Amino acid sequence: MSTKKMLVGAALAAATSGAIVSATTGSGTKSTLLGRSRYEAFDVSRRVTAPKPHEADTRAVDDKGDERDHRGRTIWKVKAEAEPALDIATQMITFDPGGQSGWHTHPGPVFISVIEGTMTFYEGDDCEPMVLHAGEGFVDGQTDRHAHIARNETALPATNLVTYFAPPGAALRIDAPKPDNCPF
Repeated sequence: MSTKKMLVGAALAAATSGAIVSATTGSGTKSTLLGRSRYEAFDVSRRVTAPKPHEADTRAVDDKGDERDHRGRTIWKVKAEAEPALDIATQMITFDPGGQSGWHTHPGPVFISVIEGTMTFYEGDDCEPMVLHAGEGFVDGQTDRHAHIARNETALPATNLVTYFAPPGAALRIDAPKPDNCPF
């Protein structure tokens, strides 16, 4: 083997081991992937409007195809678009008391629902706690720009139902180093 190849191999090994050493691992968790599916390109939108009380079943459609009541009052709307395709995965993650995810990022938005117990989430940029209880959730839409961690800081188990939107075939989680401004 040439000296040049050995040096390149040694540099790659050092870089890889450095990345592994700086990553943080989770502890006290059990994850079950419930499913992952590929969705080809799509563009959907839904809009729900408030009908007049005396015209509950009468609705108008505007020139954009959006459904509106006669006053044009939209009470709910959602839009989703994927191009060229999208993987959607759902995972159940149970945290023992004191369990934590380790610092990490994701390649796309993540919908987190706390379905049992209480969880505390921290973003690496400010390390401020966000405490959520069973029945509460949030969308982490900037998951590729900052590291974050989920922690069960209670004496009881906690469970999250997590839905990932990711590029086709991408890893759902990318380990990240602990931010300097967080003590854990």
